Order: sequence, then C-alpha cells, then structure tokens
Amino acid sequence: MSKTHNLGFPRIGRERQLKFAQEQFWRGELSAAQLQDTAATLRAQHWQWQREAGLDWVPVGDFALYDQVLNLTALLGNVPARYGFSGGEVGLDTYFAMARGTASAPAMEMTKWFDTNYHYIVPEFTADSRFELSSHALFDEVQEAQAQSIPAKVVLLGPVSYLFLGKSKQAGFDRLNLLPRLLKAYASLLLRLHGLGVQWVQLDEPILALDLDEPWLAAFQQAYPLLAEQGIPILLASYFGDVSRHLPLLTRLPLAGVHIDVVRAPEQLSVFAAQWPQDRVLSVGIVDGRNVWRADLRQKLAQLSEVADRGEQLWLAPSCSLLHVPVDLAAEQKLDAELKSWLAFARQKLDEVAALSHALNQGESVVSAILADSDQAAASRRSSTRIHNAAVAARLAALTAADAERDAPFAVRQVSQQAHLNLPAFPTTTIGSFPQTQDIRSARAAFKRGELDEAGYLAAMKSAIRLAVAKQEELGLDVLVHGEAERNDMVEYFGEQLSGYAFSQNGWVQSYGSRCVKPPLIFGDVSRPQAMTVAWSRFAQTLTARPMKGMLTGPVTMLQWSFVRDDQPRALTARQIALALRDEVCDLEAAGIRVIQIDEPAIREGLPLRRADWDAYLQWAVEAFRLSASGVQNETQIHTHMCYSEFNDILPSIAAMDADVITIETSRSDMELLDAFAAFNYPNDIGPGVYDIHSPRIPAVDEMVRLLEKARQVIPAERLWVNPDCGLKTRGWHETEAALRHMVQAARQLRETATA
Repeated sequence: MSKTHNLGFPRIGRERQLKFAQEQFWRGELSAAQLQDTAATLRAQHWQWQREAGLDWVPVGDFALYDQVLNLTALLGNVPARYGFSGGEVGLDTYFAMARGTASAPAMEMTKWFDTNYHYIVPEFTADSRFELSSHALFDEVQEAQAQSIPAKVVLLGPVSYLFLGKSKQAGFDRLNLLPRLLKAYASLLLRLHGLGVQWVQLDEPILALDLDEPWLAAFQQAYPLLAEQGIPILLASYFGDVSRHLPLLTRLPLAGVHIDVVRAPEQLSVFAAQWPQDRVLSVGIVDGRNVWRADLRQKLAQLSEVADRGEQLWLAPSCSLLHVPVDLAAEQKLDAELKSWLAFARQKLDEVAALSHALNQGESVVSAILADSDQAAASRRSSTRIHNAAVAARLAALTAADAERDAPFAVRQVSQQAHLNLPAFPTTTIGSFPQTQDIRSARAAFKRGELDEAGYLAAMKSAIRLAVAKQEELGLDVLVHGEAERNDMVEYFGEQLSGYAFSQNGWVQSYGSRCVKPPLIFGDVSRPQAMTVAWSRFAQTLTARPMKGMLTGPVTMLQWSFVRDDQPRALTARQIALALRDEVCDLEAAGIRVIQIDEPAIREGLPLRRADWDAYLQWAVEAFRLSASGVQNETQIHTHMCYSEFNDILPSIAAMDADVITIETSRSDMELLDAFAAFNYPNDIGPGVYDIHSPRIPAVDEMVRLLEKARQVIPAERLWVNPDCGLKTRGWHETEAALRHMVQAARQLRETATA
C-alpha cells in the first residue's frame, strides 16, 4: 500500500496572516508573544488541512517567520559576528536582524532559491564558524505537532546543500573544511529529534540537481553514514531536476529513502524504478509543486504504473515544497468556472496526491468520479477556443533577426543619448517605485470595490505622482520616475492589461520575508490590446523638465513571475510577451519618453540548473529582451534592472542584451559583483546599487561614497550611475527621503573628487 506525504506547505496563511503579523511586529504594534501565537495558529491549521487530505506523513520544520534557510542558520547558531550574538538562544531580534539588518549592521545577503522567485538568506562561513544548537523553535514545533496527533516528518535542509548554498567570507577559505564541524551539530540535532520520538527526517539536498564537482559529491559520502547512526530513518529529498546520474552514489548511502521530482524530470522514474533497492522508500514527486495547473490524473496513473508494485516502499508527494503555489483554490470566488476547473492550489494538490494513492492501493473505481472530473478538465483545456490567437501566431511568424537589433552600436547610441539628455557625471536615478502609502493602497482598494469612481481614482493617483516628482526634484535626482502609484505589482499590473492572462483574488505566494506576490496565470496567447503606461508617464513628464523614465517589466520576468501555461514551449510564450512590450516601448518613445527601463530581475532565475541546458535558454531569453527593446531610435536610452541573483556566469548574455544602462544589486555583497563585471569588461553603463532597500536602515553618506569609490575603481567614470539596489515600494517616505538625500550627496561628492 503506497503512502502519501508532503515536502512542505505554504506558511503565509490563506489570508496572508503571517505577512500582516510580521509587519505589525516590525512596527512595534504586535508583541513577540502575539507574533508567535499567530505562527502557532497557522501551523495548527496547515497541519490539520494536510491530515484531512489523508497524508500519512506531515512536514514539520517547513514553517519560518522569515526563511527556512535562515531558520537553520539560527538553529545552528551560525550567526555572523556583526549581530553581537555570543551564544545561547538566538532570539527574534537577532533572527530578524540577520534578515533585515539594523542601524549598525547590514542584513545578510539574499538570493534566489534555485530557479524560483523565492529568496533565501545566504549563510555566511569563515574559518572560525562554529555550529551549536541555538534555537528551540524546531523542537517546540515537533512537540506542538505531537500534541495535535500529527504524524510528524521533520523537514530540514541537508548539511551538504547548506554549505554549498552559503558563502565563504574569507578569501581562499574552502567552506567544505567546515563539514566535520557541521556534521557534529547535525548529529546532535538528529539525536535530540530521536529523543522526541520523531520517526522520519526529510533532509533536502536540492543541489544534487546541479552540476557538482567531485569534492561536493564526496561530501555526501562523508556526511550520511554519520547522520544515519543517530537512529532516525532519513529520506533524502531532491527536486527541480534529474538526479539519476547520482543513483550509484545514493544507493551507497545509508538512506531509508529518496525523493525524486518526476514533474521536472519524468525520465528519471524508469531509472529509479529499475535500480533503486526494493527495500528502501522511493518517494515520487508526481504532482507539480511549482505550477497551478491541475494534474491529469489518468496520465499520472499511467506514469506510476512502473512503480506501483513497490507497496509501502512507494511514497507519493508533490514534486517539491508547495511553498511556491497559493494556498487554497476554494478561496477564489471570481475566477470563471472554466478557468477555475483547470487549476489546483496547495490544498487541491494534496487531494490529487491522495487520489492517486487511493487509485493505486484500492483500484481506479474507488476514485472514478475524481478521475472523470480530471478527464473533463484536461479535455476542456485542450479544446478551449480562448487559448489560441491567430493574429499573435501570424506576427510571430513574420519576425526577422533585424527585429531584435538596435540601429547602431552602444558607443554611437551613448553619444546621441548624452546630447539629448545632457546628464551630469555619475547621474542619479531610482529603480522605479516609490512608497506605496496607505492612502495609495486605500484608493486602489476602494476603486476595485466600486466605492471610488474612476475620476476619483485618477485624481488620487495623479496626486501621488505629483508628490513623487516634487520630492525627486527637491532631492536633486537627475533621471526621475513617476513612482508607480497606480501599480499593485510589477507583473500583475501589466498582466491585467494583456490578453491571455487571468488573475486570482487570493493566489498569494511568498517571495521573501513578508513580501508576497500574486502571480498572474498565463493560460493563452499573449497580446497588448491597448497602451498600458503611456498616459501615466506622459502626465509625469509634464511635471518636470528633467528626463522622466518609463517603467516596464521585461518579458522574461513577466514569464518567470507568472504561472505559465504548460501546453507550449516557454520560449514561445516569452516571444509573445516581448512583442506586446515592444508596442508599449515604441508608444512611450512616441509620447516623448526618452529613457525607458525594462526590468529583468528574473533572467538569471530562469537559467536551467544544468550548464548543458544554458545556451538554449539564454538564446531565447536574450532574444526576447532585445525584441522588446529594439524598436526605438538611438536617442532613446534603454535601461534594465537585475537584483538578488548571481550573474557572474552569464555576463556574456547580459552584455548581449545590449541595454544602454544596467542597474544591479550590489550593496549587500559590498560591490562584490562588480569584480565580475570588471573582469568581463562589461561594455555599457552600469548603476551598482549603493544601498539596500530591503533593510529599514539609512546608510550614511560616507558609506555610500565608499561603495562608489570601490565601483569607480572598476567602472569608467563616464559609465557609472548612482542608484539604490531596487525599487522603494516597500519603504516609508521618511527613510526613503533620508536615504536618497544621502545618495545624491554621495554622487555630488564623487563629482567633486572627479574634477578636483
């Protein structure tokens, strides 16, 4: 009889209760005890839902007040010295200081979790790093679950992946040297869990889907024999890719079971079916944990046929943690019936897993009604007339290579742009958004509810734009933005105006910390019925004589941060989005907007995990950006923005995008990324972020000057811009104005030293 389990559940709550509690706590409106009460209530609800779905094992340890990797860092006491931790219990103040920074200590680095839009807090390692159990949170959660009769399976990031995903903070130091020290802490952790009566531990080792050097593979052979001695059966979980090449290694390890993702890598199921020992658990990730489309259960049953004889050693699960999908489709009341019938959120995906298990264990007749409903949904998706658009197909067929090329090379464009824009040395700008105040949010919400008419809504948004422009002029910024008051989200805002997109009411997923996004659903061919941003940018330009920057989200980011249709190649959908954005770019130029930013923070995120697959992806991703940007004249300056990813290994492709100016996140890494840009000799303008907008701290002028001086050593002065790391939507006006005033002062100091 096959078993069912889950690798992880969304923690934000169906109504984003965690987000609101976090932010109230940070504002001092909620006590630590009240925050913990909210967390406990959410855990209990989520465990109960999973138990009701019929899971044999429910994950414990997947909940986090900020990030699951940060949880592990706190549990291990691996706290950087700058936070003043001297041992004992890592409290909430220290925990959030690592995530968000303080007035005296910057936050730890944050980067993308593999090729998802989730961000994790990057562990830091030095030769002096020590690991000692320093948080009781996990053990408390285990006891909470046991008190509620939850069959707990503890979930943790495995030790090899934890080391791999961190960063050495000393030049020349190999963090693998820390493995013996780290393993002692893991052994203590497992021993304590064993003492609490925990029967299974799931250790996630997602790096197995990457290209790993031999020392990292050898680390698995060093780690798992010791861990297996602690008395708890270990399920090693892989996901996001094919790990069948590691099957001999995995077989040698003393594991009680292994989890494989057969959604992203269906081909590996046959290999494991034939070669994984029959007396060990084979957990099959059969339902897509990263997308919202309903599973074709009959097709899934056919796929499982080759492992159906494994009995209790066969576990069924989603492909990965359900952290990446919304909580509950039942909360959606406005989606039309046909589209809703194509979808499954986290709770529904667990029902799918349970239905597959019942069909295997008791026969398909037991779930005949569920199978019939699945068949009907699959047929509806295949035959729906709302998916395909002949005009979009014709336009794609007419594309030529010239459509993805600017008229002149950057050196020629740069001269034309400087003559037209007349910017000073080290020009200052922001990434696009300004604080979304309560007044802005209230006006938008009232307009959506029908309580504010269109005239009142437009007046409220224009008032916010006037304020943003006036403040930028007073601060002395050189290239202004309109502040994006009218935008709910950088992807959702555009998707709402494009054909082929649909939207949920409550389809929220966590991006980082309390930041939640509601990804659009790309269900059909994409096109632009009418201009999306032109009127707002044109209005903003009338308020100032300085250049006003038009703000768009790029095609790859629109793709990556949406739930994308799975019935055609992603490259084709990206081209459709690119052509829709190209129309918008050309209309902005025609309206007199001569600086246009096309954000692509997700281009690195979309990179396949195996290097052998990179070239094909980068070719179509770069082409999509260039299609969106290449319809303008030389005088129009195209910017792009990227943040919180490692770009070193794809710099040739970033250069091939041929944006006139690229702004990047560098402050958390102390401008570390610029060394790669310098070594590559990046040819166009660069704006390295000089302060971290995700932290409430306001850096001093001297701190920004130091970073800019560091940048000036590797970027020619005539190609260096000054800007924050990212948009300012989540910050308040007080801290925004103070930080930008310091930033402008830092740029002016740089100009003075450059002319001295």
